[in-house]
Amino acid sequence: MDPELRELYQDLILDHGRQPRNFGPLPGYSHRLEGVNPLCGDKLVLYLKVVDDRIEDISFEGAGCAISMASASLMTERLRGRSVDEAMALFDPVHRLLMTGELRPAANSEPGDENLGKVRMLAGVSAFPSRVKCATLAWHTLRAALSGESKPVSTE
Repeated sequence: MDPELRELYQDLILDHGRQPRNFGPLPGYSHRLEGVNPLCGDKLVLYLKVVDDRIEDISFEGAGCAISMASASLMTERLRGRSVDEAMALFDPVHRLLMTGELRPAANSEPGDENLGKVRMLAGVSAFPSRVKCATLAWHTLRAALSGESKPVSTE
């Protein structure tokens, strides 16, 4: 990884890890789901207020490593105001990015990685395979919550 990009990645992770955006309980939520990464000890509760199939508001609370907290923070920033379909469509590109570090353009009707916004900065996580589950926890919890699941999500 380019040294300048690695530094930017580290700065972003530290910033969002220390001062996560949209952190705290969300009054009037329509969806609430817990997620846990037993390997690292990350725990979060994701709150969503979905109105007319749109994520009107989103927040999370919990404790975990900087990567887990930064990923949840970036996710909430990216998804507020998006439709449920748009949020669900981001899962695969984000998961691929975190697993491989690869950014890909849109193919046919698939959403491209240009839709990821600042979440793209998490690409550096792929260089640390043991940390991928930390970064994907919030996204797995989101997908489960929007699918109507009520059982806590685990990365194991």
